[in-house]
Amino acid sequence: MNKKTIRIMLVEDHIGYRQTIAIALEQNENMELTSQFGTAEIALRSIQNAAPENQLDVILLDLNLPGMSGLEALPWIKQYAPDSEVIILTQSDNAADVTRAITEGAAGYLLKSATFKEITEGIQTVMEGGATLDPEVARFIINSLRGKPKLTQPDKALSERELEVLELIGQGMAKKEIASHLKISITTVAYHVQHIYEKLKVPNAAAAVDRAHRLGLFPSD
Repeated sequence: MNKKTIRIMLVEDHIGYRQTIAIALEQNENMELTSQFGTAEIALRSIQNAAPENQLDVILLDLNLPGMSGLEALPWIKQYAPDSEVIILTQSDNAADVTRAITEGAAGYLLKSATFKEITEGIQTVMEGGATLDPEVARFIINSLRGKPKLTQPDKALSERELEVLELIGQGMAKKEIASHLKISITTVAYHVQHIYEKLKVPNAAAAVDRAHRLGLFPSD
């Protein structure tokens, strides 16, 4: 069974870490590191000039870059490559960085302390429609939102099944895993996910989970 090759760009200024990630991705037969850059400016130029057939699937983006930061580059990346998923891969667990990255459209946020297995699984999860969050980052999001006032509820309430799907997305499950867990088809899961995005007015899974916590849609521990 042939899997689609996931085309990946890495934006990271530390040469040693770039090389390490490149080696890790080479071990995965359905992932291809097509390009790597040390600055956001050069990466953006490459994205902007890319031919349609060279569309990227995933962009691994560091935040602490020389010149333009990853956070400054993120909205431009989403403008130039709206169909590419961006996963933040950084040392920063700063609260403001996490919140801004998700708000700007990042599909995942991993710390550089993550294992290579966690990184490659995170890439796969995002490609399957899920959200990949470092466990420490996920705990931070939940804890930081508990004391904040809840946002106004969405115009259209989520159904019980949509809430189930959203909770599983928040646990890092991909669509295939959700389908198996709930004993429904992947097509049905995709249908629910699309409705969740529309009702919450968000672009991706990570933003949906964040907004659900802000709205108080998940049960408190």
